[in-house]
Amino acid sequence: MVMEIQFKQVDFTYQPNTPFETQVLHDINFTIKEGSYTAIVGHTGSGKSTLIQHLNALKVPTKGSVWLDDFEITADKKNQSLKEIREKVGVVFQFPEAQLFEETIGKDIAFGPQNFGVSEEEALKKAEKILPVVGLDKTFMDRSPFDLSGGQMRRVAIAGVLVMEPEVLVLDEPTAGLDPQGQREMMDLFKRIHEEQNITIVLVTHQMEDVAEYANHMIVLDQGRLVAEDSPTNVFKNEEWLQSVQLDVPQSVAFAKKLAQNKDWHFAEWPLTLDELSAQIISQLGKGI
Repeated sequence: MVMEIQFKQVDFTYQPNTPFETQVLHDINFTIKEGSYTAIVGHTGSGKSTLIQHLNALKVPTKGSVWLDDFEITADKKNQSLKEIREKVGVVFQFPEAQLFEETIGKDIAFGPQNFGVSEEEALKKAEKILPVVGLDKTFMDRSPFDLSGGQMRRVAIAGVLVMEPEVLVLDEPTAGLDPQGQREMMDLFKRIHEEQNITIVLVTHQMEDVAEYANHMIVLDQGRLVAEDSPTNVFKNEEWLQSVQLDVPQSVAFAKKLAQNKDWHFAEWPLTLDELSAQIISQLGKGI
């Protein structure tokens, strides 16, 4: 079964009832459907990182509730099933390779299952089985994670999350620090996992091109408040509004809008990806533009 996630009137305050009290989330309400690919965007300091830490109860709401299917997380409820939640919701934080620590890749990937009661032998079998999912083969099992390239180390770290067989995969700026080719390979990896395993993806990113290319659901935060929840197509229609919350449209949309300043070019719908832009340009050129 795949989880549906709901935030209901969620507030979160750091250091409440102290001189340093700071409210960073204000009355957040949204639903992430099972099997969706949701992008959470917002300028620096908008509350994205705090919000996603509620998805596996690393933080709990100061007010309101977070629902993961029929499991409710609140400030005053004794949450006895957090271990189960953290099995179902896997989080890949920025630069996850910094969390690698074991002497071999196999042992590093197997650490999570063992921590949840799986025997060492079975955990290592799971580790070997998950390696091809992230584009590595079983010959990596006995290698040191610290002898790998940065991109390979990140794949190992992601394998350590996927080996827990999560129903929701939360990605916090997963391509940070990678070159353009590495970024593309990483995003295509997550797309394949989403499609083949029907895992719900929650992506935090400042790359609007990735939102346009991969997501089907978009949540926009501004100063700790939810200011939009819609499809990327609808959100990206309003460039002036996006600029007011310090966000940009994808490059393909910006280029199409420049073309549209010439009365000979007409776009029934703004192209979100380069492929869509190319298709529309070729179509219009074929009509004699």
